[in-house]
Amino acid sequence: MRVVLWILCALPLIALAQGATEQALDQSQALMRDAQGSQQRIEQLDDATRQALKRYRQALEQRERLVDYNARLADMVAAQAEELDAYEAQLSSIDDTQRELLPLMQRMYVSLERFIELDLPFLPEERAERLAQLEDLLKSVHVSVAEKYRRLVEVYQIESDYGRTLEAWRGTLGENEPVRIVDFLRLGRVMLFYQTLDGREQGYWDAQTSAWKALPDSYRRTLEQGLNIARQQQTPVMLRLPLPPVLEQESGL
Repeated sequence: MRVVLWILCALPLIALAQGATEQALDQSQALMRDAQGSQQRIEQLDDATRQALKRYRQALEQRERLVDYNARLADMVAAQAEELDAYEAQLSSIDDTQRELLPLMQRMYVSLERFIELDLPFLPEERAERLAQLEDLLKSVHVSVAEKYRRLVEVYQIESDYGRTLEAWRGTLGENEPVRIVDFLRLGRVMLFYQTLDGREQGYWDAQTSAWKALPDSYRRTLEQGLNIARQQQTPVMLRLPLPPVLEQESGL
């Protein structure tokens, strides 16, 4: 009877204990759930922090690259500015040079024209045509100053080369009737000879009188040899051709 009574008395305590236990378990589970949620939030915060840190570092690297790029760009801009200044100075110098060069080229052309006029009368048509083309070129507004100067120097070079060559060609002698076909022989710029096709007459250009003068028949063979050498029809040999001092002496005899 006592046992039953004790059990009856203990039942409320047991029930109370069980309720406390269940409540403790519920609280424990709730705490565990809160802890897990907190852990997840912490992990999420860690991931966000790492991502933010990563983006921050990338931003720093990009900033450094931009700073370096801006510095290099500034150097390039400064260098280009210096080049532009140099080009402007050169253009200004070119303008000044052109203003000085154009009158110089005109004087050079006049000197060349006068020189050809006073020179030995060889290849007159060819040289006159070259001068006419050069004059038209110098007057043209569509040709650069550099090209004009190049062509002028080119003509000067051609005229200069005449003084170092031996040349033979066939042409006409005399401006009035009768005009004869003769062979001409040019010895540099020293002497200009002619010989008729039949070899019976030969002569030279007298620069002092600006006229053709006859040569003795003794020069016939020498002139024939000179013509053959100039035409590369004979190996070069020593020629006894008359020069101005010799001709003056012969004229005085």
